[in-house]
Amino acid sequence: MTKRLILSLAVLPLLMMIAPSAQAAGDQKAAPHQHWHFKGPFGTYDRDALQRGYLVYRQVCAACHSMKRVAFRNLEDLGYNEAQIKAIASEYTVTDGPDEEGEMFDRPARPSDYFPSPFPNKNAAKYANGGAYPPDLSLITKARHHGADYVYALLTGYKEPPADKKLLDGQYYNPYMAGHVIAMAPPLSDGMVAYSDESPMTTEQYARDVAEFLTWAAEPEMESRKKIGLQVLLFLAVFAAIMYGIKKKIWADVH
Repeated sequence: MTKRLILSLAVLPLLMMIAPSAQAAGDQKAAPHQHWHFKGPFGTYDRDALQRGYLVYRQVCAACHSMKRVAFRNLEDLGYNEAQIKAIASEYTVTDGPDEEGEMFDRPARPSDYFPSPFPNKNAAKYANGGAYPPDLSLITKARHHGADYVYALLTGYKEPPADKKLLDGQYYNPYMAGHVIAMAPPLSDGMVAYSDESPMTTEQYARDVAEFLTWAAEPEMESRKKIGLQVLLFLAVFAAIMYGIKKKIWADVH
């Protein structure tokens, strides 16, 4: 019996013990695919949806979730002008310093600052949320398979648990979460965020808008990348046609 076979037989019982728990952790329901403006080679972000999504993040999600990789000045991509961005930033407080006396101090945020965390540190965030750490949302749609679909499904997927599913205090049933259990209470409800346009103020619309906003936050360069990609493909097509013509001309007299 080889050493590899002996090792395999020794590890097999451990794998059998791990398999059930791994299956339980990964048994979340697959998020249904949604139609998004930004999908496909010609897809672009819907600026109105981005602004509504930012409003939902600001009024709901920002109470617990940070977005530390996005600066206030990046909101220009959403259609906000310089004065609006300065006004938005000034509503936040950031820690700066040290000053001349070596002390840290608080000041109103500037457009060059990044969105501050709602908590001073990770332990404070966990304590305020019953031991669960609310993840940063800057790259959440990159960290999840079909990120926008996942965010939309999770936010709209809260249900009453089956009769045989026992939940602890502070737990909620959501089939799109691993193990179908989530510590975050349903964050959205109809009418909780006022829109200035005629978009429906429903949980589904809020979830759709904030999912598009978070997709932009994770990939603000997407439109430029697609534009450059199409330009490169066009260049390659023209270049291939020119080279084919040159080849035909060079070999025209060869029989």
